Amino acid sequence: MSVYLFWGDDDFALDRAVNELRDRTLDPDWASFNYDKLPPDASDAVMQAINLALTPPFGTGQRLVWLADTTLCQRCSEELLSELERSLPTLPDTTVLLLTMSGKPDGRIKSTKLLQKHAEIREFTNIPPWKTELLAQQVRRAAQEVGVKLTSGAVQLLAESVGNNSRQLFMELEKLRLYGGDSPQPLGEAAVTTLVTTSTQNSLQLAAALRQGDTSRSLTLITDLMRQNEVPLRIVAVLVGQFRTWLWVKLMLETGERDEREIARAAEISNPKRIYFLQQEVKPLSLASLQQTLPLLLELEWGLKTGAEPLALLQTKAIELCQLYQK
Repeated sequence: MSVYLFWGDDDFALDRAVNELRDRTLDPDWASFNYDKLPPDASDAVMQAINLALTPPFGTGQRLVWLADTTLCQRCSEELLSELERSLPTLPDTTVLLLTMSGKPDGRIKSTKLLQKHAEIREFTNIPPWKTELLAQQVRRAAQEVGVKLTSGAVQLLAESVGNNSRQLFMELEKLRLYGGDSPQPLGEAAVTTLVTTSTQNSLQLAAALRQGDTSRSLTLITDLMRQNEVPLRIVAVLVGQFRTWLWVKLMLETGERDEREIARAAEISNPKRIYFLQQEVKPLSLASLQQTLPLLLELEWGLKTGAEPLALLQTKAIELCQLYQK
């Protein structure tokens, strides 16, 4: 397929995919003649991209035309749509047309539906920090790409250490690759602990400290997160997601449900095997405490959105939540 649409807010992963496509498409000796990147502020950028895409490449290799940060999947005139309908099916095999955007394509408009027919669409969105199974899968894929063998414990620890920061993930994997050398043995948790910079005194650790009623550790984690310039609303989003999961698991157990698949479905957890560990986490907690947590987190979110001082508000609500779980 000669048309690609890459979208998402994970800039690093998206840029890696663009570079890989460029390296695969262009002959290095002819790249300067056959590579065109059109920014969104270029006049008639889409029409320029179409005209360039229909032009045969010079020399050897293919032509790559990149329509960067396009709004084509958010708005598209009828005239432009007609031109796309005429041109996309006739693009030569010698041309690769790439469109990139940070926002999700609007599936309701005709230009998006047209691209769904003619383009390979790939998503590059940051994984929510509380989706630990997906983070671990991302580590496994990246480790395979870099050429690093890791034990399952090392995969989990690395996922916890870097969170959804794909840029840092590849940097840490490169360090681990050099450290491991040619050894056929997979690297374990000790290597990750020694070499990996933990950018996430992470929000999941904060959720666990709050659940345990550990005020001192909670306040320390908040200070560390703020020192690392973590976005306060992102911290809240992780806490809401984690406590919502615990609430659903506890609620299902309280109603007598023991089928791990049913609990996973209700809690929107993709891996039912994780339910066993979640059951152990919520076992000492009262349903009432979990039910009172979400309103407090909503108050925290509202305060941050209405201009409250982030550090002070986070600390205040953390103390309230810890007191809730100390009862």
